[in-house]
Amino acid sequence: GSAVAAPVPSVQAPTMEDYVPPVSPALFPQLTLIFMAVGVFFLGNFLVYEVTSLKSARSLSKEVFMALAASIFLGFGVMFLALWVGIYL
Repeated sequence: GSAVAAPVPSVQAPTMEDYVPPVSPALFPQLTLIFMAVGVFFLGNFLVYEVTSLKSARSLSKEVFMALAASIFLGFGVMFLALWVGIYL
């Protein structure tokens, strides 16, 4: 005789919810401008501090704080700028 194939059980695909990004893409322009402005402020403050203060009067902790703050804010500013123009990181 001929073999009869057993019925294949139907498998239901799991239902998935839409992805909701943690930051709305509508906020990318504003976040870019805010982060870049704050980063440029810290960068300018750092450069003025380096140029106007004497080497003996400089504070390493103040230099590191200003450089780190400028770096972080400008980094996030560039990231949101890239996201704003469609370069998804």
